[in-house]
Amino acid sequence: MKNLLASYFTIFCTTLTFTFSEVSAAGNRNTAKKYMISAANPYAVKSGLEILREGGSAADAAIAAQMILTLVEPQSSGIGGGAFLLHYQPQKLSTHKDPTVQAYDGRETAPTSVRPNLFIDKDGKKISWHRRKAGGKGVGVPGLLKMLELVHINHGKLPWKRLFLPAIRLANQGFPVSSRLHTLIKSDKHLKNFPKSRSYFYLEGGKPLPVGYKLKNKILSNTLHLIAEKGAKAFYSGPIARDIVSAIKNTHHLPAEMAITDLTNYRAKLRKVIRSTYRQWQIYGMPPPTSGGVAVAQILTMLERFDLTRIPARSVQSVHLISEASKIAFADRNFYLADPDFINVPVDGLLDRTYLSNRSKLISPLKALGKVRPGIPISYVAPNQSADLGDNRPVSTTHISVVDGEGNAVSMTSSIGTAFGSRLMVRGFMLNDELTDFAAIPSANGNQKANRAYAGKRPRSSMAPTIITNKQGRLVMVIGSPGGSSIIGYVAKTIIAALDWRMNIQDSIAHPNFVNKNHKTELEKGTYLENFALKLQRLGHKIKIKTKNSGLHGIRVHIRGYEGGADPRREGLAIGD
Repeated sequence: MKNLLASYFTIFCTTLTFTFSEVSAAGNRNTAKKYMISAANPYAVKSGLEILREGGSAADAAIAAQMILTLVEPQSSGIGGGAFLLHYQPQKLSTHKDPTVQAYDGRETAPTSVRPNLFIDKDGKKISWHRRKAGGKGVGVPGLLKMLELVHINHGKLPWKRLFLPAIRLANQGFPVSSRLHTLIKSDKHLKNFPKSRSYFYLEGGKPLPVGYKLKNKILSNTLHLIAEKGAKAFYSGPIARDIVSAIKNTHHLPAEMAITDLTNYRAKLRKVIRSTYRQWQIYGMPPPTSGGVAVAQILTMLERFDLTRIPARSVQSVHLISEASKIAFADRNFYLADPDFINVPVDGLLDRTYLSNRSKLISPLKALGKVRPGIPISYVAPNQSADLGDNRPVSTTHISVVDGEGNAVSMTSSIGTAFGSRLMVRGFMLNDELTDFAAIPSANGNQKANRAYAGKRPRSSMAPTIITNKQGRLVMVIGSPGGSSIIGYVAKTIIAALDWRMNIQDSIAHPNFVNKNHKTELEKGTYLENFALKLQRLGHKIKIKTKNSGLHGIRVHIRGYEGGADPRREGLAIGD
């Protein structure tokens, strides 16, 4: 059977103009002179490279790659979800004196029917995590397409409809189910309970689609064709919008209300980018409602007083110091970060260098802190507010990094929430479950939580697309990752590995993951970090060994061109010309 599947897989791949074997060979070289793309699936990388070769922009390539990911990585992201995107434009193309970095917010919003008690049942009890991550209640108004359309208006070069052709073509031809997709279908406890998802992801006998199975999605092809022809409005109104609303309202599991007007009124936002310095570099991050940009900037700034270049990467001391900075950043993140359109988020105060210098003084090289309380940023008057861990949970997200032939760059992290999102399938794509990122219990000890649910509000995220330049504004690095609240640790570790420890981008990404979220220090299972557990415990760390399945995809700029990295924990590639 295995030989038959292997033969079938080979025959199928040879019919493509750009096969898996060719992609793998190109990926092994992972350097380029003109342009580069790094993403979580070979088909997505191929589509982005196809666009770059036609003279498309970084924005164009990211859109094409994301449409492919909707098809081949339905467990991770897609048009039924949301995203955050940073766009870099070099000085030679910018209308300003300095290079331009813009932050695009395509995060999902809560429907107008949502109230703070969204996940409280009729008996006044919290709906369990296992139950609320599937079904209608967790579905937010998708923001991905509106955001990508806005980015394309501002930075696209090729026609919008051209960017959808690779995904439409592949959806009709079919693609072989990967080992990762098969494993996630097999392990999911909800997917087969939703009729459309069951008929798509399982064989007639109820078995999950096997590795190598040729999976076609002609319904998605039709959906993408409609959006390609008519723009994002085809998704946010008309038959597609009606089907989204119907699926949420009529599901057997936690049905909910979403109005057509919730979709038609959705707006992607251009927000003020977070800019901080780390040694001789400029760090650009995504602002709230994601906590990722603030937290990564805080971690790096607090670590500046330690000369990490003199502390080995593979050492207990490096893990200790970075974990302590992470612990402090998470104390602030869990208390302050939420949608700034609804809550006063003291971003400037949290990034103030004097404030962070004082916070950094809490870090001892010899002893771990206990649980850290949130700080009080300068000039901030604290409301009656409680901390909340929010999205501290496993998710299945994705990240795309692109640099085009003119030096423009995109760092985009997108998601539908947990694996397969709400498990609701509409017109060939999965709907998100991102409202579960809101605080399930809206208040504690009489104080409201910053991340409580509310109509029109965007749930807090940890996505951290990041762009790094030197002090002259020249592009240095593009990076980001999936991974729930662990994203913050994944991205910070990779930046430190590349900038301080001078690893190449691939080794920086592959370097073992660790993070402390103001509780236990989590060490990546199956790595040498397990050997550090006892020594870290002696320093006062509470240790948890666990799988830390990042999906880091990045690009590093060198004098001679670009160097790409793709996370070996997933199935992506980094390639270019």
